[in-house]
Amino acid sequence: MADGRSVEPSAGLIDSQSVRTADTVPVSTRGFDAGKTVKGRKRFIVTDTLGLLLAVHVVAASVQDRDGAKRSLLWTRLDHPSIQKVWADQGFSGRLADWSASILGRELEIVRKAPDQRGFQVQPKRWAVERTFAWMTAHRRLARDYEADPARSETMIRWAMIGIMVRRLTRGRPAKRPGPRRLRWTGPE
Repeated sequence: MADGRSVEPSAGLIDSQSVRTADTVPVSTRGFDAGKTVKGRKRFIVTDTLGLLLAVHVVAASVQDRDGAKRSLLWTRLDHPSIQKVWADQGFSGRLADWSASILGRELEIVRKAPDQRGFQVQPKRWAVERTFAWMTAHRRLARDYEADPARSETMIRWAMIGIMVRRLTRGRPAKRPGPRRLRWTGPE
């Protein structure tokens, strides 16, 4: 136990990200996400509540969220049996919650936007998975999908997350961002 938490996570977060692909990616492994108007692939990730990667699955962007999420949820169930609940956005609503409860024996809770919400607002419980996507795309190789094989793309995501976790472990102290650089004016010369 560290900081009052169990070593194994009990809850997770799932989301998808559509990314453009390079021209060298085979047409058979890419598609078109009409909702985000992206021609490429879709990355499904499951993280713990700290944003650390638990499962990743890469498919053509034309795959619907509720269909593409099944494999990621299944891998999470097999690799991390302690996870009892997974939070997801509205794109995962529908039959996926029933499938998760009946097949996996796990609760998939849909986090919905407030009815009066306009524009972007941080969603409770879901911000950690969005932050993980930001960490991943900070790696230049993951800003676009260049890999011919989706399995290799999944490996690149795992490598990036390993690098992130190693840096966090070796740092030994909380991260600090440098404040704005202050120029000191010494007066007229």
